[in-house]
Amino acid sequence: MLFKSLEFKNVVGQKVKVTDIPVLEEDNPYKFMIQVRLQTFITSIYFEKNPKKCYSFKDYLKRVLKWPDYKQLFEAGELKHNA
Repeated sequence: MLFKSLEFKNVVGQKVKVTDIPVLEEDNPYKFMIQVRLQTFITSIYFEKNPKKCYSFKDYLKRVLKWPDYKQLFEAGELKHNA
């Protein structure tokens, strides 16, 4: 699975980095859920007064998702053409 990261400045102007954001295919049933969770997560970080410099979205998902959903989302799928 591919992951991406995101950097932005919060309301106070501090630079914040969110890592371990999964990249999903368009037809993946979890794509919409991940988009909504990511937006909620970033909004909560944006308005914090004393944020950390780096957050892991994967760790956040581990806390908020049910375990079967989390396991299904992050299980290793087969890559095409051994890539």
